Amino acid sequence: MSVEATAPAAVIVLAAGAGTRMKSAKPKILHQIGGKSMVGHAIAAARGLDPERLVAVVRHERDRVAAHLLEIDPSLVIADQDEIPGTGRAVQVGLEALPEDLEGTVVVTYGDVPLLTGELLAELVAEHNAGGNAATVLSARLEDPTGYGRIVRDTDGSVAGIVEHKDASDEQRAIDEVNSGIYAFDAAVLRSALKQVTTENAQGEMYLTDVLSIARNDGGRVAAVVTEDPWQVEGANDRVQLAALGKELNRRTLTQWMRAGVTIVDPESTWIDVQVALSNDVTIKPGTQLHGHTAIGTDAVVGPDTTLTNVQVGPGATVTRTDATDSVIGANAKVGPFAYLRPKTDLGEDGKIGAFYETKNARIGKGSKLSHLGYSGDSVIGEYTNIGCGNITANYDGEKKHQTVIGSHVRTSSNTVFIAPVSVGDGAYTGAGAIVRKDVPAGALALSVAPQRNTEGWTEAKRPGSDSARAAAQASGQPASNS
Repeated sequence: MSVEATAPAAVIVLAAGAGTRMKSAKPKILHQIGGKSMVGHAIAAARGLDPERLVAVVRHERDRVAAHLLEIDPSLVIADQDEIPGTGRAVQVGLEALPEDLEGTVVVTYGDVPLLTGELLAELVAEHNAGGNAATVLSARLEDPTGYGRIVRDTDGSVAGIVEHKDASDEQRAIDEVNSGIYAFDAAVLRSALKQVTTENAQGEMYLTDVLSIARNDGGRVAAVVTEDPWQVEGANDRVQLAALGKELNRRTLTQWMRAGVTIVDPESTWIDVQVALSNDVTIKPGTQLHGHTAIGTDAVVGPDTTLTNVQVGPGATVTRTDATDSVIGANAKVGPFAYLRPKTDLGEDGKIGAFYETKNARIGKGSKLSHLGYSGDSVIGEYTNIGCGNITANYDGEKKHQTVIGSHVRTSSNTVFIAPVSVGDGAYTGAGAIVRKDVPAGALALSVAPQRNTEGWTEAKRPGSDSARAAAQASGQPASNS
C-alpha cells in the first residue's frame, strides 16, 4: 500500500528525554549515526509518511534540541513538555499543539529509534486504518525480551493489554512479542483517553500504555502489527547501543549500494553516511569513510584509507589515501596518495594533486598538476600547468590572506615559493628555488638566484677530526688533520 493512501493526520515525535545513560553533555537524540542525528533519522521516517502535521515534543536542553529540529525541518511544530512526567503527558502536550478538531490517525514515535523507516510506519498506519482500530501498536518478537513490556493478545488476536516486565507473571514473561512504544491512534480516541490517564502509579507518571486499556474498555479495537525487522524499533540509551545501531545502519547502507552496482572491496572497514550518493561501477577500497553529502561519479575509484566529507568526485577519478573536505575533484582527475584537500579545493578534469600535497581554497584548471610535496592555498591555477616539487604559495602575511594566480601552460621548477599577492602569466617558467615576489609576465622566466660561492677547505678548517673532514681529505688525496 502506498504511503499516500495511508498518510496520517499527524505524527508526534517524542524528543524530551535527558538520556542520562549516554553520559554526555550533548542531548542523547543529537548523537549521530550514519551522518545524521538520531532524531534526524526519526524526523526523516516521520516525513516519509507525508503527514499533514508533524510535532516534536521537547524538554531536556530545550533550546538546543529545538534549534536542531527546526534546522533539519523548519515546518515542524515544537511542543514543550511540562513538569508532569511520562510518555502519556508528552503525547498530550503534542496533541495540544495541534488543532482541537483534528480528525484521523495520529502516529506516535520516538527521537531515539534511528533505524525506523517511513515504510514500516506506513505499514502500521495502513493496518490501523484497514482494521478501523482505536489504537494499533507496533511490536516485535525478540529472542530475549527481558526488560520489555509484553503484548498480551486476546483469543481473536487483538491486543488485550501490555504488561511491563516487572509486573508480568511467569507465563506472561514467556511471551516473546514486545511493545516498541510506537503507535497509531484514532485522534478522537487518543484525545479522550488521555484525559482519563492519571499519575496514580508507582512511578508517578502518565503512562501512554494506559490509553490502550481505556480505548479497549470503551469498546474500541486495539491491534498490534509485528515487524519482521526488530532493528527498526531498537533505541539507543547508551553509547554501546548507539555503536551497535550505527554498525547495523552502515551494513544496510553498504548492502544497498552494493546491490545498486557499487563495488565495496571490504565492507568491514568501509563507512558510508546515509546522505552519500554513489553511481554504478564506483569502487570503494578498504579503510574508506564517506561522509556528509559526498557524491561519487561512475567508474571512480576511492581508497584505500581515504576520508571524504562533502566532496564531489567526478567520473573516472582516482582518490588514494586522501583526506578531503568540501572540495570538488573533476572527472578523470587523480588525487593522492597522502593528499590533504581542505575546503574550497576545486581540481579540474584530468588534473592531479599528488603525494604529500595540501590545498585550500585552490581552483586548479583542467589538466594541471600539483604532483608532490607542496602547499597551494588561496590560489587560482589555469589549465595544463605543471607545478614542480616543493612549491608553496605563501599566502599569509601575518594578518591577511592573499591570492596567487598562475596562468595556463606554466612550468614551475622545484622549490618555487610564490609570495602572495602575485600572478604568473600564461606560458611562463620559474627556475629551481625561485622566490617569486613580483608578477611574472606571460612567457617569461622568473629567477632569483644568488651567485654560488665555494669556500675551499671549509670542512677541515671548521670540523677537524670529523668523519666529513676525513672523507673530504680522502677525496682530495690529502692527509686528514686530527686537530
